[in-house]
Amino acid sequence: MKLLTLSCLAKDHIIINNSFMLCLNLNTTNPYFNLAVDEYLLKNKQNEYLILGINSPSVIIGKHQVAHREADTRFIYEKAIPVIRRISGGGTVYHDFGNLNFTFILNSSKGRQVDFRKYTLPVIEFLATLGIRAEFEGKNDLKVNGLKISGNAEHIHREKVLHHGTLLFSTLLDDLKGSLRKDRSNYSTKAVDSNPSPVMNIKEIAGNVNGIIDFRKRMLEFFLGQKGNSLAELNNEDKAEIQSLEKSKYRTWDWNYAYGPDYYFINKFEFNGKKHFCRLFVKGGIIHECEMEGSGEMIDVSRKLVSCRHMVKDMIEVFKKEDFKITGSVIYKFF
Repeated sequence: MKLLTLSCLAKDHIIINNSFMLCLNLNTTNPYFNLAVDEYLLKNKQNEYLILGINSPSVIIGKHQVAHREADTRFIYEKAIPVIRRISGGGTVYHDFGNLNFTFILNSSKGRQVDFRKYTLPVIEFLATLGIRAEFEGKNDLKVNGLKISGNAEHIHREKVLHHGTLLFSTLLDDLKGSLRKDRSNYSTKAVDSNPSPVMNIKEIAGNVNGIIDFRKRMLEFFLGQKGNSLAELNNEDKAEIQSLEKSKYRTWDWNYAYGPDYYFINKFEFNGKKHFCRLFVKGGIIHECEMEGSGEMIDVSRKLVSCRHMVKDMIEVFKKEDFKITGSVIYKFF
């Protein structure tokens, strides 16, 4: 069988697999569906894939993270930006119409299956064709001049590896920064932490690329130019299975919020001119303990928060049932 080789920036050739890849260009910007595509193809197909896609605004957290700890709850709630958990580990990333997502699904032998440097080399080489010199830095980032343009994560399933990453082309950086929680000190947990880095958009240094659609087209053509690779599409049966997975998993509160590790949330705040202290213990997304100090009426309501989901809408409903008037800004003191 022919080898798929990609010439790297050095003189040698880098072999990322020993067969041919099917190149799949997703035509939907539905982040729930697109994440389900990764899992479905990884677990149900023998082929190797490159998948390219663009998602509508969304916060994508790692498998072992706490959603509220990683996302700025107020910002995403008020802007209706969903939080979606992926099957791979690592930290949180922001997706929008200016971000190109790529996924490799490749066969791998047991042993050293996790290899971020190996699977980002082809992306580095593609960027080099645009005159962009990206470098692999840290555990799983691609950077240009010290600024992050790509975060990457991996997941192993039997003898296959799923490697997916972001490429910030023209992302709305203010929304990226607003969506991700800056101060996580109120949360105490064993969950995986994110490692934020200063970022930049590729469009700033890719003057001859006419927008993200052109950027995606060029990346697709780069990989289709490798011998043996071919363009693929999802058939109707695949789409139906993926939509089922999207509905049963990726759109559920149980996966996106409840699946995360246990955590404590502690905060101090003022309400109606009086100082308050709040301490929550959350397990499986449910408030199991609520300790409150401050006004008597707030203490009374806090007892009703036990067994409530640690979600903005759910907690607002508890306050309403108790006829407790709470301003929009105060509810976020519990997140």
